[in-house]
Amino acid sequence: MARPTTKTDLMEAADSGYKSLMAFIDSMTEQELATPFDFSDGKKKEAHWQRDKNLRDVLIHLYEWHNLTLDWVSSNQRGEMKPFLPKPYNWKTYGQMNVFFWKKHQNTTLEEAKKMLEQSHREIMQLAENFSNEKLFAKGVFDWVGNSALGSYFVSNTSSHYAWALKKLKAHRKNCKTGS
Repeated sequence: MARPTTKTDLMEAADSGYKSLMAFIDSMTEQELATPFDFSDGKKKEAHWQRDKNLRDVLIHLYEWHNLTLDWVSSNQRGEMKPFLPKPYNWKTYGQMNVFFWKKHQNTTLEEAKKMLEQSHREIMQLAENFSNEKLFAKGVFDWVGNSALGSYFVSNTSSHYAWALKKLKAHRKNCKTGS
């Protein structure tokens, strides 16, 4: 599916991606849920392949990025100028922020993570719904968004992120099958 460029496409892709992710999670076996992620074969180079150890870690990652978006948009709408990434992080160091999120939630249960993600997904969808197509996808509408369109942040933190999570979970499933 092409990256959404309209509000309608964003809402459909985010909803569809979330439902696909949840359906996949519901189909995970006890073995898949109990087996720690292992992507140590050296083929997957990005840091997240080594960071996340289980389904909870993936769900918490999505939840925290939803919250970044929710906080950033609501703060700036209230006139409180705030960058998307909280200090001390920037686009070169956001990997460290992801590790911070991971550490922060090591005592969060899988059930809590599922509920947290369900709530944050609902909130981010409601927030996106509040904006017109033009406010989401025209550049230069909001000073605080910079040279991007606001909708690109919603796409990145919903449909694109759900596809990322699904890819990771499918790779884990494949590892569980080849490892048994």
